[in-house]
Amino acid sequence: MSIEEIRVYGTVQGVGFRPTVYRLAKACGLRGEVCNDGQGVLIRACGSDESITEFVQILQQECPPLARISQITRTPYQGEFIFHDFIISSSVSNAVKTEIAADAATCPQCQEDIFNPLSRWYRYPFTNCTHCGPRLSIIRAIPYDRNNTSMGAFPMCSECAKEYNDVENRRFHAQPIACHICGPKVTLERADNKPISAFMFSMLDDIDAVCTLLQKGEIVAIKGLGGIHLACDATQETAVQKLRDRKKRYHKPFALMARDITVIEEYCTPSAKEKELLESSAAPIVLMQIKGLEDRVTREKLLTPNFCTDAINRVSTPNSLAPSVAPGQNTLGFMLPYTPLHHLILKRMNRPIVLTSGNIYDEPQCIDNEEARQKLGKIADYFLLHNREIVNRVDDSVMRVVGDKVQTIRRARGYAPAPINLPPGFNNVPHILAMGSELKNTFCLLRDGQAILSQHLGDLENAAAFNAYQDTLNLYLNLFEHKPEVISLDLHPEYLSTKLGKQLADANKIKVYNIQHHHAHIAACMAENNIPLDSNPVLGIALDGLGYGEDGTLWGGEFLLADYRQFKRLATFKPVAMIGGTQAIYQPWRNTYAQLLSAFTWQDLKQEYGDLEILQFLEKKPLKLLNQLIDKQINSPQASSVGRLFDAVAAAIGICREECSYEGQAAIAMEALVDVHSLNNHEETQIYPFKLDISDSIYCIDPRPMWQALLHDLQQQISQPVIAAKFHKSLATAIVEMVKHLRTENVIHKVILTGGVFQNSILLQQVTKRLEALEIKVLTHSLVPANDGGLSLGQAVIAAARLINP
Repeated sequence: MSIEEIRVYGTVQGVGFRPTVYRLAKACGLRGEVCNDGQGVLIRACGSDESITEFVQILQQECPPLARISQITRTPYQGEFIFHDFIISSSVSNAVKTEIAADAATCPQCQEDIFNPLSRWYRYPFTNCTHCGPRLSIIRAIPYDRNNTSMGAFPMCSECAKEYNDVENRRFHAQPIACHICGPKVTLERADNKPISAFMFSMLDDIDAVCTLLQKGEIVAIKGLGGIHLACDATQETAVQKLRDRKKRYHKPFALMARDITVIEEYCTPSAKEKELLESSAAPIVLMQIKGLEDRVTREKLLTPNFCTDAINRVSTPNSLAPSVAPGQNTLGFMLPYTPLHHLILKRMNRPIVLTSGNIYDEPQCIDNEEARQKLGKIADYFLLHNREIVNRVDDSVMRVVGDKVQTIRRARGYAPAPINLPPGFNNVPHILAMGSELKNTFCLLRDGQAILSQHLGDLENAAAFNAYQDTLNLYLNLFEHKPEVISLDLHPEYLSTKLGKQLADANKIKVYNIQHHHAHIAACMAENNIPLDSNPVLGIALDGLGYGEDGTLWGGEFLLADYRQFKRLATFKPVAMIGGTQAIYQPWRNTYAQLLSAFTWQDLKQEYGDLEILQFLEKKPLKLLNQLIDKQINSPQASSVGRLFDAVAAAIGICREECSYEGQAAIAMEALVDVHSLNNHEETQIYPFKLDISDSIYCIDPRPMWQALLHDLQQQISQPVIAAKFHKSLATAIVEMVKHLRTENVIHKVILTGGVFQNSILLQQVTKRLEALEIKVLTHSLVPANDGGLSLGQAVIAAARLINP
C-alpha cells in the first residue's frame, strides 16, 4: 500500500471539485482526505499504486464543468495517517496560490428548479449550485468559503445546510446556496418612493411584476450579479429613446438580452460558434450581424445612405426592434439570461429587452442600493434591488466571432479573473504588477508563470472610475496575497494609472519599468499566442488611437520589430496635427481638416474641390484660428494615429462629421457601411493609392494620394458604402505593401496585428488574407482585447522579460 500527497493546482475551489474527488476516491477504494487550501486542493490518499494512479487519471477526465486543472503533483506522504475511510476535511489557510473562479451562468439543472412549482427553489432568484452562480462578484478573501463572501450574512436554514453537507448532492459545499427561507431577497420599489406591490399588477411576485412594467414601457433598474443594469422593452421606441435621453447616451449601441436563442434568431443568424458563446457558462454579450444583411441581394435592396440607421427597422420581425437600440450599426449585441433573476424576468417576454449598465455618464456601474437610488433615480421609473452585497463590480463581457476565431472586445464577467498561462521562459518570474492604460483599463498580476488580468475597469479619466480602479486593485492584491516586486507602467507620464503606480513604487521602494504603449500591445499578443521568451523578434503592427512614443510624440500607426525586451521602430503613418488635442477625438472634422492641410494648401483645395460639401463645411469653421494652433503647436500635437485617420475619412464622406459621442464611433459606423461582398469585386472597389515615404529617418505611409482620389470620388458622387469599402481595402493594401518593403531589409516570418483599430473586422481580415498570401504567419488576439483592455498583460511580460535578462 502507498500513501501519497496529491496537490491539484488551478481553478479548483468553489466549483464542486472536492465532492468529485470524494466520489472518485471512494470508487477507487482509497482512504484519506481532501481539503481546500491556499494553493488549491490537497489530497492525502492511501491505496495501491495502481488505484492511486487510476484515481489521478480519472480525476482529470471527470473534472467538474467549471474547474480547470493547471497542474497535479504527487509526493510520498511522510506524516501520520489515521484515516479509515475517505473524508472531506475543512479548508486550510496558508500561502495563497490558488485561482478564483469567474461568475458562471445558471446551469440547466438550476433553471429547471426555478421553474418547477414542486421545487423549494421555485421562482427563487438566487438559486445556484456548484456548477453555476456567483464567485468573483461576492468574494472578499480566499479560501472560497461562505464566510469569506457576501453570502456570509445569510446563515443557512436547516434544509440548505442539509444539502450543503450531503456529499452526494450537487449543492454539496456550494458556498452561495440559499433559498426563500434563508437567502437574499429582492424588493421592487418606485423611484418616486410611492408604495408598490406585485398585487397591484396581479402578478405572482415582484419579479413577475417587472416583466409587466417592462411591457408597459417603463424603465427598471435591476440589481444583478456584478452590478445594476437599466432595462426597458427593446421593441418600444418611446421607451428606448426615453432611456437614451435620461441617461444622456445618445448614440452608443445598447446591449440586448433575450429569453432564448429562438428570440435572438428573429433578429440575427447566430453561427454555431456564436451560439456556443451565448450558451457558455460565461454567457457574454455577442456581437452578431443583423439578420438579412448577410445576403448580398437583400443587402443591396436595403442599401441606402442611411441603411445602418434603418436596418433594424427594415428587417421584418413580429417584434421589430426600436431603431434607437443601435443607431449606425449593422450588428446587435445579444446575451442570454445568466442568473435565475434574469430567467424569471424574461420568462414571459417573447421579445428582447435593453439591458445596459446602470450608471451615469462615464461613471462605473452602480453596485450599491443607496448609490443606485441617488444616481439612477432620475433615469429609472422602478428599482428591483436585493440585499446581497456586490463585493466586486463586474461588467458584462463582450465578444464577437471574426472568421472562425473568437475576438474579445471587453473581458469581464465569466472570464476574469481566470489566469492566462504564460509562454515557456516565464515560469519563475517574481510578483509583477502592471497598471494598464488610461482608457478601457485593466491591471495585471504576474506570478508563477501565470497572468491574472482584472476585469474591465473603464476609463480612468473619470474620478469615480479611478476610485473604483484603486479599490479593485487593493482587493486583488489582498485576495491573491500579491506583493509586487516590480511595477510596470505605461510610458505616458500623465496617465492616472502611471502616476498611481509611481506612488506605490515610491512608497514601497519597488522597481519600476516604463513600457512603450505599442510595444505592450504587441507583447500582449505574443504572450497569448504562446511565443516563448527568447524567440526571435516579430513584426508587430499596432494601430490605435494614441500612445506615448519614445520620442515624446503621439504614436498610433506603428510597425515595430519587437521581442519581449525591446523593439525597433521600422515604420509609421505620417504624423498629422490633432487640432485641439482630445477635442479631435470627439469632433472628427478636425482630423479631416488637419489631414487635408497636411496634404494640400487650402488654396489648392478650394480651387480643385471647392464644390464639395466637406470643403464648404470646413469653410464655416474658424480656419484662421485653427491654422494658428497648428503652426504654433498649441494643443495640437502631431500624431501618427490610424484611429484619427479613420475619423478624418468618415467625416469627409459625411459620417459623424460634427461630433462623436464615444471614441471610435465614426470608424465603427464606416465599417458598418461596407458590403463585404464588394471587397472582392475589383471594378467596384479599385483601391486608393498611399505613398510609401521616409520621414525622420524611418519609413512612413503618406495618405496624400489617397485623399486626392477620395476627393475625386466625392466629386463623382460615389456612394458612402463604396468609398468606405475602397478605403478599407486601400488601407489594408498599404499596410501589406509596407510589410513587403520592410521584409526586404529584415527577417519577417510572423506578423502581429494589434491595437484597437484591428477590432475592425474588415481591416483585420483584409490584412490577414494578404499577409497569408505572402506565406507570413499572422497572429491576432483572442483571449484579451486588441484594444487597451489587453495592454496590462503586455506591460507585465515585458517587465518580466527585462527582469529575467536585463
